[in-house]
Amino acid sequence: MSMTAKKNSKKAKTAEKLKIVCIGGGNLMPKVVLEPLKKYPVRLTGITSMVDSGGAAGQFRERFGVLPPGDIRRHVLALSNAPKWKKQLWSFRFGNESFGAGHTGHVLSNAFIACLELNFKSHRKAMAIVSEFMELGDNCALPMIVEKTQIFAEMENGDILEGEREIELSENHDANLRIGKIFQKPESKMFPESKKAILEADLIIFGPGDLYSSIVPCFLAKDAPAIFKKAKGKKILVSNTISRKGETHGFSIGKFADEVEKYMGSPLDYILYHNKPIDSAIVGAYQEKNPEIGELLAIDDNLPKYKFIGRDIFKKNEFTYDSKKVIANIFKLIGRK
Repeated sequence: MSMTAKKNSKKAKTAEKLKIVCIGGGNLMPKVVLEPLKKYPVRLTGITSMVDSGGAAGQFRERFGVLPPGDIRRHVLALSNAPKWKKQLWSFRFGNESFGAGHTGHVLSNAFIACLELNFKSHRKAMAIVSEFMELGDNCALPMIVEKTQIFAEMENGDILEGEREIELSENHDANLRIGKIFQKPESKMFPESKKAILEADLIIFGPGDLYSSIVPCFLAKDAPAIFKKAKGKKILVSNTISRKGETHGFSIGKFADEVEKYMGSPLDYILYHNKPIDSAIVGAYQEKNPEIGELLAIDDNLPKYKFIGRDIFKKNEFTYDSKKVIANIFKLIGRK
C-alpha cells in the first residue's frame, strides 16, 4: 500500500463514528449517559431489558400482552433529534389513574408504542415507526429480548418475588432481606439486532441504574453471557453511588461491580465511581425525597486502581451525576478526547 493510501485509510478510520452501546433501564442512564453522548461523533444504541411490571407501562403489559414500553420510550427520547414539540408530546402525561408506588396517569408515548405493537403484531415494526417519528437517525433504541418473560428474585430466606414491581420493595418485599439471586422464566434469547450491536460495539456502558431491576435483567437471556464474553468492545460500568433498600443495602462499590460481572458472565474493563465526599445534608434531602433510597455505597479498601476509577463525577451541591464529567472520564479511559 502506498503512503498516500495509508494516510487516507488512517483518516477514514479516524472519521468513523465510535459505536457505543448503553445498557440499562430506568431514568438515570438515559439522562446521565445516553442523551449527553449525542453531542459527540458517535453512533449510539440504547438497550433495555423490557421486563417492567409496575406502573402504567406494567398495565399495558398485563392488559394487552405487549412488551412494557416504559424503559425503551426513555431511550427513544434520549436519542431523539426531533423538534421540541415532538419531545413534549412524547412525554405528555394524561389521566389520573393510580398505579401504585407514586405512578399516576398514562404517558402518551407508552400508549403510542403499545398501540403500534398491537396493530402490527410486531415490536420490531412498532419501533421502526417510532424511530422514524422521533427522528433517531443513525441511533437506535432496542429491546434486549422480545419474548414475554418475567423476572424473579429468590430472597436469602428462600421466598420468591415475581416481577420488577415486587423486587422494587413492594409490600411483599422485606427490605431487611438480601436478594440471593435473580432469574427469568420462561427462558429467552437475545433480540438479534441487540446481539449484533453488542458484538460490533467499540464501547459498552452499563448503568447507572438499579442493579437487580434494571441492569441485571439485561443479562438474563440464556445466550447473553456468551455474547458479552465474545464482545470485543471495552466494558465500562458507571457505578451507583447510593444503595436502594431491599436491593443493594450494605453494598460497596466492589460488591456492586462483582454482581454485574457475575450475571454478565465476563469481566468489566473499568468501573467508574464517585469518590469525593458528599455533604450529609444533600444526601439526607435526597433520601427524604426518595424513601426507597438507602445509604451511600461504601468504597472498598485497596480497590485495584487499574480497573476501579474513582473520580469526582457529581454536580456541585447536588445529589446527581454531572454528565459532562462522566462522559469526559469515559472517553479518557478509552483514549478519546
